Amino acid sequence: MKPTVLLSISAVLLASSVSAAFAQERIYRCAGKEGKTPEYINNAKDAQARGCKQIEGGNVTVVQGLTPVSRSPVRVATAAQASPGASNEAQRARDSDTRAILEAELRKAEVRLAEQQKEYNNGQPEKQGIEGRNYQRYLDRVAEIKESIARHESDIAGLKREIARLPANTAQQ
Repeated sequence: MKPTVLLSISAVLLASSVSAAFAQERIYRCAGKEGKTPEYINNAKDAQARGCKQIEGGNVTVVQGLTPVSRSPVRVATAAQASPGASNEAQRARDSDTRAILEAELRKAEVRLAEQQKEYNNGQPEKQGIEGRNYQRYLDRVAEIKESIARHESDIAGLKREIARLPANTAQQ
């Protein structure tokens, strides 16, 4: 008899806690200040002090949104507009600096590519540690090396394109 009494008591407690969880307090809508969105609160004292109105009906869900951004035309400045007082020599110096930076990056990328190709060993890199017993791990590493080589080759091609877009080498002029 004791287990049934405990079971019925626990069922009553569970039912009362569930109904309390679904009970919703009164919701009040307060007018927004100077064009701002209205505010919703559930404190009766605050609502009364601020002159808010009680909302009747279902549940209220408020989702904060972003304020709209004005749609003004976008202006893109060209190199000449960005620095109208820049002389040809200053522009040549910037181009020369850009070329030097890109060429340094190209050299680094080529070194990384050579290291990856050496490690890749034409698709047969040496097995490391557990890869002797776990062949899938070896295959995963080989695939990662292959992807890395492709990425480095793509980087090198992009750097070469950027260098080709620059004006002729100005350091010699």
